[in-house]
Amino acid sequence: QVQLVESGGGLVQGGGSLRLSCAASGSIRSINDMGWYRQAPGKQRELVATINIVGDTNYADSVKGRFTISRDNAKRVVYLQMNILKPEDTAVYYCNARVMVAYSTSYSTYWGQGTQVTVSS
Repeated sequence: QVQLVESGGGLVQGGGSLRLSCAASGSIRSINDMGWYRQAPGKQRELVATINIVGDTNYADSVKGRFTISRDNAKRVVYLQMNILKPEDTAVYYCNARVMVAYSTSYSTYWGQGTQVTVSS
C-alpha cells in the first residue's frame, strides 16, 4: 500500500559526504513527520533526524552540525545530507514516515528497507 525506497548509501572515506534520499509511493493521502534512523552492528536502532510537514527539524546530538535533513512535499521525498562523515556513522540507515493512506483518517508508521553507509578511516 505504501512503499518507502531509500537510495544514496555507499562507501566513503572519513571526512567525506553522502546524500541519502527516500521516496514515498502508494495510495497516500498525507505525510506527516519523516525521518532517518540508523542501526550499527550489535546496536539498537537510533534516531538520526526528523522533519515535520512545515519543516521543523530535530537531530541527534552526534550529527548536529554535520547532517541536514530536508523534504520535498510535492515529490514526497526526504533527504539526508551527511557531511564530515566519521567511521562511527557506519550503519544501515532507515527512512521512516507517518503516512495517512487514502480513505483513512489516521496516520501509521512506515519504514524503508534500509541503505548501507560505510565510512572508512
